[in-house]
Amino acid sequence: MTRGFLGLGSNLGDRRAQLEAALTALPRGLALEVRRVAGYYRTAPLGPVKQDWFLNTVAEIATDLTPRALLERCQAIEHALGRVRHEHWGPRTIDIDVLWLDSGGVTEPDLTLPHPGMHLRSFVLAPLSELAPELQLLGHSLEYWLQQADPLGLVEVP
Repeated sequence: MTRGFLGLGSNLGDRRAQLEAALTALPRGLALEVRRVAGYYRTAPLGPVKQDWFLNTVAEIATDLTPRALLERCQAIEHALGRVRHEHWGPRTIDIDVLWLDSGGVTEPDLTLPHPGMHLRSFVLAPLSELAPELQLLGHSLEYWLQQADPLGLVEVP
């Protein structure tokens, strides 16, 4: 199985319940397991749309799925949990991003690994560094990128 990391976020409804429902729905059969989940972080939303703050986390997974099949699994869970894509960077019940797979990089029209924006996002870097502080992005440590990123009001919540 390949180790990977998923970023999860929600800013509609019961945000914690949405994250936990997604984490529960991810493993089906033997092809994917959630190994660990980082702490939960509250952050301001990105983008021009006025909306509530997000609750975010990162999950370490192990999977036999291809990157494409993993993306499709994540999108199916988003749909099942009520995600509607009205506008880019708009509010959402759940967002599940494939961030990283140890199997290597991918460049496709709608899937790039490692996730191209993760080194800029404190709400990804902080929980990811809890689970895999050894990861290097673009030749630098997660700690380096976390110091460069806009904190967006990043607060760990119990």
